[in-house]
Amino acid sequence: MTIQEFRAYMATGAPVEGGSAVHQMFHQLSQEALRLTAEINGSYHTPEQLHDLLEQLWGREVPKSVGLFPPFHTDCGKNTVVAPNVFINMGCKFQDQGGITIDEGALIGHNVVLATINHNLRPQHRRSMTYAPIHIGRNVWIGANAVVLPGVSIGDGAVVAAGAVVTKDVPPCTIVGGVPAKKLKEIS
Repeated sequence: MTIQEFRAYMATGAPVEGGSAVHQMFHQLSQEALRLTAEINGSYHTPEQLHDLLEQLWGREVPKSVGLFPPFHTDCGKNTVVAPNVFINMGCKFQDQGGITIDEGALIGHNVVLATINHNLRPQHRRSMTYAPIHIGRNVWIGANAVVLPGVSIGDGAVVAAGAVVTKDVPPCTIVGGVPAKKLKEIS
């Protein structure tokens, strides 16, 4: 299975059965991601070197204006799309098999988790997975230690408070916080 075939399959929303070709691709991609994140996190890299490593990790062109402070972790890497002027702070974890899109100017705080996968709830099928993409809009700010779950879209200009667990869509220009995250106020 190629990266393009993997991305196409994941875009369908069809389940991933334990042991299937797609599941095996997860494992192949995870090994590459582990190697590249070990390189990213193992020593200092200039911004230019880090940019090159991110392009290898994400398997696509990355705008030069994207900033990332390691350490950074992902168990796939090949289904993340990041627009210009995005900043990802230290300690973030992206589980991107289901697709992560981060629009221009978004700020991702320390230790943020973006998780696009769930395991099947039935114990006899626990290795099977469902997934849904995460979309982070323009100029969003996600505070430290927040978690964004599968299928969530965060609207342009929204703020996710530190420590929030976002389980459903966030409207544009809205501040959410808590577990689960709830609307705190609108931004004018």
